[in-house]
Amino acid sequence: MRLKISLKSKNSLFIPFNYNHIISSIVYSKIADLDLASKLHSSKTFKFFTFSQLNIKQRKIVKEGIISKNGEFDFQISSPNDHLIKSLVEGYLDDLTVSFKGEKLFVEKVELLANPKFENEANVKTISPIIARIKKEVDGKLKPWDLSPGDQKFYTNLENNLIKKYNDFYSKEIKIGDIKISSDMKFVKRKRITIEKGDMKTFHRAFMMDLNLEGDKELIKFAYDCGLGEKNSMGFGMIRK
Repeated sequence: MRLKISLKSKNSLFIPFNYNHIISSIVYSKIADLDLASKLHSSKTFKFFTFSQLNIKQRKIVKEGIISKNGEFDFQISSPNDHLIKSLVEGYLDDLTVSFKGEKLFVEKVELLANPKFENEANVKTISPIIARIKKEVDGKLKPWDLSPGDQKFYTNLENNLIKKYNDFYSKEIKIGDIKISSDMKFVKRKRITIEKGDMKTFHRAFMMDLNLEGDKELIKFAYDCGLGEKNSMGFGMIRK
């Protein structure tokens, strides 16, 4: 299931370029089921939701970030967990305000978006950048290494990650090979995203791009609901048809 959330401030709004952690915090704060919110927040494995980049129609780019001239923006949240989506709807409707870096924003609209029709092949576009990583030895230590779409390992990583998430969520054992992910590389845009949590910063190389998915249509739908690649719950890997 997928929601579109529209928010508005009373005046123009400054939005930093690296807003992922801000939006993630807003999502968690609006989960009405507090036990579910706590479980997701403390989970060290897959959280099974993702969100898009912000859609800011009237904007001005400045050195430090983006100014929403009319104070409005919207974004999408998606999950295969229907209970999570329903709990979010409840949370937004119970309190029609959110805190964005200490500033009060008003919930203008909460929309449940209709699912597209899924077949055994889909051409999709990212609406938040994708991360695919492996462990690589650097100075004698294994460290996360961001892959790029020019490397076949990038797509293999996306396929394996999707299978793992699907099997974990549904307690099934779909095998590797039931999904094929590829790109013709006609549109690829690299983004360097910084996740800021207090004084701690982590840096990620991620990609906006077009992809082709072939295989089990239930897996393709799951990719649509849950996102592709890693760190979905921090706003990575969301796609649309």
